[in-house]
Amino acid sequence: MREISLDTETTGLNPKSGHKVVEIGCVEMINHIATDQYFHVYINPQRDMPEEAFKIHGLSEEFLSEKPLFKDVADDFLAFIEDSPLVIHNAQFDMGFLNWELKEIGKPELDMARTIDTVPIARKKFPGAQANLDALCRRFGIDNSSRELHGALLDAQLLADVYLELMGGRQTGLGLGADEEQAADREAEIQVEKRERREARVFVPTPEELAAHEAFLEKISDPIWKA
Repeated sequence: MREISLDTETTGLNPKSGHKVVEIGCVEMINHIATDQYFHVYINPQRDMPEEAFKIHGLSEEFLSEKPLFKDVADDFLAFIEDSPLVIHNAQFDMGFLNWELKEIGKPELDMARTIDTVPIARKKFPGAQANLDALCRRFGIDNSSRELHGALLDAQLLADVYLELMGGRQTGLGLGADEEQAADREAEIQVEKRERREARVFVPTPEELAAHEAFLEKISDPIWKA
């Protein structure tokens, strides 16, 4: 089962206000586990970088000015994700930006129904607890020490690990097979000792023993077998 963990960085919070996508990171997952296949690109937004956004991801207007435009990377992006489900942390935000960009260059928008939003999954699994990516990394013991700033590819990689844990961890689909193998190994180590069965021996009483038994019975008063 192929899925794509996806994250974006932007110049702001709302594409309708003129904000743009500046970074896309995607990580391929097979059966909820990240592979070594990924897609990553920085994008020239052709506009300034607000200070608030710069503090979050550290991508400056100068750095992005030499990067390709969204229209130049859109086909490669779409080819990578294909028709796979998209695993996104707060899908409404990222899909809103991506579909706005796709619409501007005349390409079909991505279907929201293909997304798997990990925010409601986490909130349902841990009611009342923080559901942001850092909090979930801490909960699951995922190393996010390199996340000093937000980055689309890094966040997509962390999200892939978080998603795996939300889906049950690395034992999903693997535990039963491992248990069966261990049981087979244990069974192979057990040596069953085979014993030869002997026929029951018959002991015939001697005449002396029979006479002694009869004498003993005569001493019993009113035995039930003489009633």
